[in-house]
Amino acid sequence: MSKLTIFPRSFEEKIGFDAIRFLLKGKSRSAMGQEVLERWEATADYAELFERLERMRELFLILEEQRELPNLALEDLRASIESIRPEGTYLTEEKLPHLATLINRVASLYSFLGDTKRGTVGEDEETPVRFPHLIALLPEGLLLPEISRRIEDLLDRFGRIKDSASPELASIRADRTQVERNISREVKRILAYAIEQGWAEEEARPALRNGHSVIPVTPAYKRYLKGIVHDESSTGKTIFIEPIEIVEANNRIRELDVAERREIIRILVQLSNTIRPHIPSILEMYRLVGLFDALFSIALFAQEERAVIPELLAFPHLDWRQARHPILRRTLEAEKRSLVPVDLLLKAPEERILIISGPNAGGKSVCLKTCAMLQYMLQMGFPIPVHPDSTVGIFTTIAVNIGDDQSLEDDLSTYSSHLVNMRHFCSLASPSSLLLIDEFGGGTEPELGGAIAESLLEEFNEAKSFGLITTHYRNLKQYATEHAGVVNGAMLYDRGAMRPLFKLSIGHPGSSFAIEIAKKSGLPKEVIDRASLLVGRELIDSDKYVQEIARDRRYWERKREMIRRRERELEESIDRYQKDLIQLKASKQQIMQEAKEKAQQLLQESNAQIERTIREIKESAAERERTLKARRDLERFSQKVHETSPEQETLFASEQIEKELKRIEKRNKRKEEKRQNPHPNNSSAKAAPAPKERPIEVGCWVATPNGIEGEVLEIKGTSLLLALGETMQTIIPLSQAKRVDKTKASFSSLTEKKSGNVAEHLHEKKVHFKQELDLRGMRALDAMQAVDYYLDEAIQVGCHRVRILHGTGTGALRQSIRELLSTRPHVLRFYDEDVRFGGAGITIVEL
Repeated sequence: MSKLTIFPRSFEEKIGFDAIRFLLKGKSRSAMGQEVLERWEATADYAELFERLERMRELFLILEEQRELPNLALEDLRASIESIRPEGTYLTEEKLPHLATLINRVASLYSFLGDTKRGTVGEDEETPVRFPHLIALLPEGLLLPEISRRIEDLLDRFGRIKDSASPELASIRADRTQVERNISREVKRILAYAIEQGWAEEEARPALRNGHSVIPVTPAYKRYLKGIVHDESSTGKTIFIEPIEIVEANNRIRELDVAERREIIRILVQLSNTIRPHIPSILEMYRLVGLFDALFSIALFAQEERAVIPELLAFPHLDWRQARHPILRRTLEAEKRSLVPVDLLLKAPEERILIISGPNAGGKSVCLKTCAMLQYMLQMGFPIPVHPDSTVGIFTTIAVNIGDDQSLEDDLSTYSSHLVNMRHFCSLASPSSLLLIDEFGGGTEPELGGAIAESLLEEFNEAKSFGLITTHYRNLKQYATEHAGVVNGAMLYDRGAMRPLFKLSIGHPGSSFAIEIAKKSGLPKEVIDRASLLVGRELIDSDKYVQEIARDRRYWERKREMIRRRERELEESIDRYQKDLIQLKASKQQIMQEAKEKAQQLLQESNAQIERTIREIKESAAERERTLKARRDLERFSQKVHETSPEQETLFASEQIEKELKRIEKRNKRKEEKRQNPHPNNSSAKAAPAPKERPIEVGCWVATPNGIEGEVLEIKGTSLLLALGETMQTIIPLSQAKRVDKTKASFSSLTEKKSGNVAEHLHEKKVHFKQELDLRGMRALDAMQAVDYYLDEAIQVGCHRVRILHGTGTGALRQSIRELLSTRPHVLRFYDEDVRFGGAGITIVEL
């Protein structure tokens, strides 16, 4: 790995990266992670940097999915693990749970990243992985599940060695328990006797002193109770005596405690012998925990800063848009102020070195520190807070000269320290170096300082170095104008408001606005006028021209940005309207298709109902009761299908029925005449010869005995498919059809009227249909009938979602309606309305 060279030694303090380290360590959850962050170094190796950034990209994906990260807040046992390397040493009882936690957390880390293969030895199955760059950090065969299980088998939930750890330990603890019970019984007996004799208070209870069971006795009677005095109360009114009868038992307890401790040590030594061969793996686990803890901390910090991973190039390059200094952003936000992002561009060969000029406190140093900070963060492998369209490159050296480095010990002034730094800059200058210099040439006599600065700038330019230099010197601005590889930049200033804008404009030099700032600061007018005379009108005018150029440039940039924004908005509007138009056309076609299908269905139902009514009238031979019943059935059907204009449809059906009744009456009259005159004269009896009947074929017109007429569309065996008008079709038996001389223009008025009325009423019904039915106050039976009619109507008009308002009440009406809905085949589903819009008082029905 190629390490990045930085200058000076206080580089991180000068650019503010020490504050970044402090913030990152605050997000770390373990001492191991903090150590990794403290030692984290930048790299100049493209492959290594690319790998680091890809890990960050995978961590961003994990954070975006809001997956719960493994808890890496672990106790640091590395010193204890190292201490058990010699034979006979052991890990103490309280350290074992932390070791088991480490092993289990590392296993959960492997599982979290979706890679169990690396954690076990001898696994042959291929495991698909989503985070290959993170998984590459996981060593194979590192997990130690057998050690974790062994520890968990030895310890109870309180972290103590279990009785079952060995037969000897179980026996020792059983003996101790029995002795403690005997002591307890004996102490209670002796205390009761002491209370009875008046040696102890009535409320006295047994106590423990120095691990011994004792009895509280009044001092006056301490000689009456034989035993060992262990303690005295702070008031001196109570003496704690161990009765002589239990001294031996207490001694036995001490012996058992020693035996128990000896057996526990033996178990711990045995366990440590098992752990000892795996010490390298355990230490590697701690290293892994520290690394991932540090990576998670970096990702969380980057997420807070809305940082991104820009396109990475393998050569020196810098093209940042909306770059933000993270520490400055936090500082300004704490002061309720906003940060102005910076756009920077350094590229070979024509724009390698940027000379930034402008007023004091205008943001020149901030721009320089932002460049140093973000480039250093990037080469650390951190995402940086820039626009996603930014492009970044790699430098092998980053050197900064910011602030005052004067030294009392080395007898260096500000300018002397500046020149010492420039000596190092000359040695570091190369085509892959990034040189950042604040107030170039300052600190000494202007003419000489400017000359030295120009000479150094020429040295850096000849070395093909990259750089960002802030200055007030006019000769440096002039050099940038006349030499390739160096470009001017200006920090913008609002002359009207007399305030800096903190925006960098590349391509022209900036003005120091010395006279304007002096006026704003309140200097006497005489002083300012005298200064203007001293510098000369030519210099002031040239500065004025620079300001005017900057102002004009800013104006046209704003214009260009506004035009660009308007064009973008216009393109977005056009795209949106085009999408809406396409969607509208598709919806229109679908609606028209559905309307045609439903209209066809209604026409067929209407035709069938009218034919059925006419057939019943014919079959009943115009019998009054059946005729009236048929009329009522037709009227009800007409009202159900064409609710918007029932009078018109009823009138239409009545006309057809009247016509059929007249035809039947004429036929009955002819039958009666024929019955009364069975032998007519020969002349009248002789019928005219019947014309030869033409065969029925596709395209001809036929009629049926019941008055149906239409054009033959298709002959299917013994059936005919007839067209009745523009939209209606029907099938009739071939035996009932008779060819007639008809044209499409003279088609039956009955069919035309049916088609026109159905389409007209269907349109009216859609217009006036309401998507909510109010049943409140109705009885269950009436409500059920209303729901039935309403759903039929909704299906006819093509409505797929309706609301039934029934209220809450006792819930009986709601239950009845839902039972009805569950039996309707065209009901897809039904459910309660949102609680904000009625909840259980309204049922939503989807058809």
